[in-house]
Amino acid sequence: MTTLVLLPGLASDAALWRDQQPVLAAGSRLLRVADVHARHATLADMAAALLAEVPGPLALAGTSMGGIVALEVWRQAPHRVAGLALLGTSARADTPELIALRTQACTLFAAGRMDEVLRANLVFAFHPDSLRGTSLAADYLAMVGRAGPEQLIRQNRAVMARADRRPMLAGIACPTLVVCGEADQLTPPECSRELAEGIAGARLHVLPKCGHMLTWEQPEAVTSLLLDWLARLAAPR
Repeated sequence: MTTLVLLPGLASDAALWRDQQPVLAAGSRLLRVADVHARHATLADMAAALLAEVPGPLALAGTSMGGIVALEVWRQAPHRVAGLALLGTSARADTPELIALRTQACTLFAAGRMDEVLRANLVFAFHPDSLRGTSLAADYLAMVGRAGPEQLIRQNRAVMARADRRPMLAGIACPTLVVCGEADQLTPPECSRELAEGIAGARLHVLPKCGHMLTWEQPEAVTSLLLDWLARLAAPR
């Protein structure tokens, strides 16, 4: 039986999937929320650990860094991947400008200024409407706080070291869902369009009034899209 693996983003944990997990776990479906990004230092090691720890075919749903890890799992073992759901992510390598920003942030994390950086990042992580009258900002700060500065630094370094995976997209043949927020400032919609155009048969959905944290900002829409994707995986091919 195929195992559905939910892959959180950078410095995130199972809370990122809190609205989707109960619905996706209904019935007899095998489901696991991965934490390999919290336990290993490189994308290659994260993917290898997931392949070793979860047997059989995999349906991988990853958001942000989780999507990057999902692509690395496919690179290492395409025969194991039954489907991909890539949410708010990119196949591109970091630009020199982005590497410089991440490096500066890591310096601040190491200096004990994590909270300062995270609060400044809120306007880039969320659509403004998502923060009004909600607890999402506090939830985000608490979640990343659980990861702590060491994980933030280690995971940023792993992401900075990644290769450009766009050349391999044409080889992906499994059912693929691509989702992004129309106002995502961290992985802009053009990154998702690039994924969808590069993977044959991929289905792209751009969520209105949504930023980077789409599983929290548009939980019902994301859950519905994932259920449709899982139905496609179960259908005869």
